[in-house]
Amino acid sequence: MTKFIVVTGGVISGIGKGVIASSTGTLLKSLGLRVTAIKIDPYLNIDAGLMSPLDHGEVFVLNDGGEVDLDLGNYERFLDVELSRSNNITTGKIYSEVIEKERRGDYLGKTVQVVPHITDAIQNWIERVAAMPIDESREQPDVCIIELGGTVGDIESAPFVEAMRQFQFRVGQENFCLIHVSLIPVVGSVGEQKTKPTQMSVRDLRGAGLTPDLIACRSSTPLNESVRAKISMFCHVAPEQVLAVRDVSSVYHVPVLMRDVGMIEFFKRRLGLDQIQIPQDRQLQGQKLWDDWLELTHSYDRLFDTVTIAIVGKYTNLHDSYISVYKGLEHASLAYRRKLEIRWIEATDLEPEKNKTDPIQYHESWQNLCGADGILVPGGFGSRGIEGMVLAAKWAREHDVPYLGICLGMHIAIIEFARNICDMPDAYSAEMNPKTKTPVVIYMPEISKTHLGGTMRLGLRSTFFQPGTETTSIVRKLHGGKESIQERHRHRYEINPEMVATFEEKGLQFVGKDESGKRMEIVELDNHPFFVGCQYHPEYLTRPLKPAPLFNGLILASIGGLKKI
Repeated sequence: MTKFIVVTGGVISGIGKGVIASSTGTLLKSLGLRVTAIKIDPYLNIDAGLMSPLDHGEVFVLNDGGEVDLDLGNYERFLDVELSRSNNITTGKIYSEVIEKERRGDYLGKTVQVVPHITDAIQNWIERVAAMPIDESREQPDVCIIELGGTVGDIESAPFVEAMRQFQFRVGQENFCLIHVSLIPVVGSVGEQKTKPTQMSVRDLRGAGLTPDLIACRSSTPLNESVRAKISMFCHVAPEQVLAVRDVSSVYHVPVLMRDVGMIEFFKRRLGLDQIQIPQDRQLQGQKLWDDWLELTHSYDRLFDTVTIAIVGKYTNLHDSYISVYKGLEHASLAYRRKLEIRWIEATDLEPEKNKTDPIQYHESWQNLCGADGILVPGGFGSRGIEGMVLAAKWAREHDVPYLGICLGMHIAIIEFARNICDMPDAYSAEMNPKTKTPVVIYMPEISKTHLGGTMRLGLRSTFFQPGTETTSIVRKLHGGKESIQERHRHRYEINPEMVATFEEKGLQFVGKDESGKRMEIVELDNHPFFVGCQYHPEYLTRPLKPAPLFNGLILASIGGLKKI
């Protein structure tokens, strides 16, 4: 029987439920257990694909093309698993499924209601996904971690809370554990820790029929013992069930913190984990994972040399918009023993118009760009900030600064090269200007122009390195000389294949293409330390212990170590 660990949140959203859930999974995986994860998002959207990054953070893409919440990226990175779109449940998906059944007549004329039909659909979905294999063994996971998004007490999450109340009896108390993440604010000049918000949050949870087995208290400072005792008393849990999760230097330290306070022993007692038969080879794999994880956290605390990367994007006001890009850079930096320093640059701040409206911000942005060891232009949509990105790419090309362009960033590199090297002053993308006379980036013919949701070129696709690139391509070397790679995509525009020959004559080489040979996937500039663009998103497959090769390349080039590969 699969064990279920549900993670809920109280007081405020964005409190760190995803990190607690991922860290719990890492701890359990270190025992050799198979762990899967589900994220429940109470919004009515079918998926996260059409949400603005500034509103909800990054849209994460899975192998099957699912556009999901960024927390699934946390799960994949921490647990080193590959999830599916079914691992992200939304209100929109549940209601669509129930309404479709009603239209088919599956409910035999009954009145369709939130209870039991919606709540049953939620529970059935969870049981179905929890049984899906997540590794090569194709065996059912031992543990499923469920994160309930939002805050307990929200109107939109009420059906899911009720479903969890019922679910604890469906699977049995011995197979169900609830972690409630709450905030302990520090108030006043003396730094007094307040417990009342947590008490109210747990009261709401109990009122909904759920009792927390563990209260994870988020605080900027270590939890005082008197505060722990107070939470224990007024929230009706034992003192050892109050977990202090103070702010730490990185999210990688959270599993270590949880293990140090006895969480593994707690889960063994609460869920009877010792009764699960774990093969010796998986136990050894789990131990190696933990040893590597400890080395990662120790090295993080011993970094002295720095590497500075400028991220020039459209959504830099919310750093979660580029969370996977940041993690990819961080993983690569840790691999080469460098402390990562990010300079977030809003692309519009590099454009000449900004010099007229806010000259201080304009010059600060350019100073940050010019002082960076490397430049990265990530993905995005729309025309805002495009000219600023083009100027950043131009600076990188002309001054031999390492450059990595991802998706839109690759298009930016092509636009800049076409304008300034290929004598195409009107070069532009059809996305920003459908009537441009020189469309170096065009709309893919198979993509719908009437429906936006879920219609892009999405998911895991193959990229083939071209003949003759065995010794000349930096990217191919970074991938160990492979003939092909598989990466995740999310785009509806592509490089105009009719102009490829012109670009290559001028020194911009398309070293990777799709299976047809007509869709450009990877581009490199001749006679430059590292000027690379890719149509895919390498950030979706990066792992703390296995950085994505392109991020390795950018960091290596930025610290002057690329010639060693």
